[in-house]
Amino acid sequence: MTFLKYLILFSLLALSSLSNAQVVPAEINAETSSLDWSKPKEYTVAGIEIECSEYTDKNIVRLLSGITYGDKIQIPGDKISEAIKNLWKQSLFEDVKIYLVKTIGNEAFLKITVVEKPRLSKFSFKGKVKKNDADEIRGKIRLVREKVVTDYTLGYIKNVVKDFYVNKGFYHAQVDITTEPDKTAKIPHVIVYINVNKGKKVRISDLNINGNTVLADWKLRRKMSDSKPFRFYTFWNSGKYLEDNLEKDLPSIIEKYNTKGYRDARISKDTVYFVKKNRVNIDVTVEEGHKYYFGNIKWLGNAKYRSGQLDTILNIKKGEVFDQSLLDQKLFMNPNGYDISSLYMDDGYLFFNVSPQEVSVHNDTIDLDIHMYEGKQATINKVTVMGNTKTNDHVIYREIRTRPGQLFRRSDIIRTQRELSQLGYFDPEKLGVTPTPNPADGTVDIEYKVEEKPSDQIELSGGWGGGRVVGTLGLSFNNFSMRNIFKRESWSPLPTGDGQKFSIRAQTNGIFYQSYNMSFTEPWLGGKKPNSLSVSAFYSMFNTSGAKKYINDTEGNKILNPDRSTMKIIGTSVGFGKRLKKPD
Repeated sequence: MTFLKYLILFSLLALSSLSNAQVVPAEINAETSSLDWSKPKEYTVAGIEIECSEYTDKNIVRLLSGITYGDKIQIPGDKISEAIKNLWKQSLFEDVKIYLVKTIGNEAFLKITVVEKPRLSKFSFKGKVKKNDADEIRGKIRLVREKVVTDYTLGYIKNVVKDFYVNKGFYHAQVDITTEPDKTAKIPHVIVYINVNKGKKVRISDLNINGNTVLADWKLRRKMSDSKPFRFYTFWNSGKYLEDNLEKDLPSIIEKYNTKGYRDARISKDTVYFVKKNRVNIDVTVEEGHKYYFGNIKWLGNAKYRSGQLDTILNIKKGEVFDQSLLDQKLFMNPNGYDISSLYMDDGYLFFNVSPQEVSVHNDTIDLDIHMYEGKQATINKVTVMGNTKTNDHVIYREIRTRPGQLFRRSDIIRTQRELSQLGYFDPEKLGVTPTPNPADGTVDIEYKVEEKPSDQIELSGGWGGGRVVGTLGLSFNNFSMRNIFKRESWSPLPTGDGQKFSIRAQTNGIFYQSYNMSFTEPWLGGKKPNSLSVSAFYSMFNTSGAKKYINDTEGNKILNPDRSTMKIIGTSVGFGKRLKKPD
């Protein structure tokens, strides 16, 4: 019965659209009055008139219709229907009509009339919408003035705003979009109002875990980092309920079981239900399964190192609780840097690969075969640096530990990244390295990517003491270039790029105390070794009497004050530093 209703409704809509798509005679003349509309006749399009607002390009409307001068069409016919559909698909018009103006012999003159949909004048929020929320929503919906306002646009706005508040925990947020004609505009414009009633935030009342016998409830709840119950005494935890957070947290429960040897653990059911309008409970049912242990571990394919050496590095004994994360850590990436992959990678085996496979599971014991492909040792071919716009290449290359001709070592790459980060010239989060291996000739190209960041410093401080103001001004240029100091084109605003440090500092409280110092450091004296040279000069003056430097005599001439008592210190220092090889 329901299917029959939909079928009838669809048929009526189809008939309605077909009737609207037919050509309507715009005027009655001898030709049009004699047309037999039940028998289509072929005509050649001799003229197309476009009727639209002055702000719409008539040529665009003609082009979108798909009908051009000289086309042969049937009236009535499918070509007219397609033209109307083409214009409707643009979502720019709220009314489209095609008229037959007149016919002369086999030539037809058409008229296309379109009524444009209104454009956006402005939009605003109604309801309790915070300024920060409004700014963020504006960035998401990206509405601009003169944008055509369609039903799709209004629906899109509603969905974006709704999702925005749901993702903040306002599960019952209501969003209504209304429009109002802008009476000040000459052509149809509308003002869009975004009405928001976000309601109260939905929070988690209780998190119930069922089926667990090995691990306590509190241990499992602790793994649910973003789906914790709301308690007034845990003010740092909002307790808001988000479906995405729950989906992200549930696997962490299984990961906890896996570390304890329960590799078959799974969540059989999770349920979320409202206990109050703005409170939900979460019920999680766990199936723990059996506890497993490591059995025999056999190495296959290793030629460089004996199985006993690999067993020592793996350090997993038969009978220990099976932990997949521990196995992966010992094989691939141990935070301490002592794993099987590091052993090979630090000896040039870039093409090394290791794959653990379970060969048998008997009772609660898992036997493993670890298949290894050692490959050939890789030699570094080219080393390049990309992204430095201010720092000169030689400053970066002297910190790089990977040199052409050397064996590839992963530890050297890690060390290089650390050294480049410690320079302070580059954004640590944007530092990257891309090894490009060449298995055919056993070489690898290494490309380091950097992104400059501001490294200069300015110090400006002031204080009050002894009835006077004490001020300090300091400037430090950490990527200075002394060799370019006499090159005018290098001053932008100062010569930079050679990794040298130049700083000046001044401190004073007026006539009682003044101090000035300047220093320069070259971290790589000669450019071949990290031996640093530091040169500094300083000047300090202490006025112990507090008297002014100059006074006027009886005749009004300015002379030195005989009562003034000062102490001046002028000095320079030279330092030489050498980087120690041990214990590094």
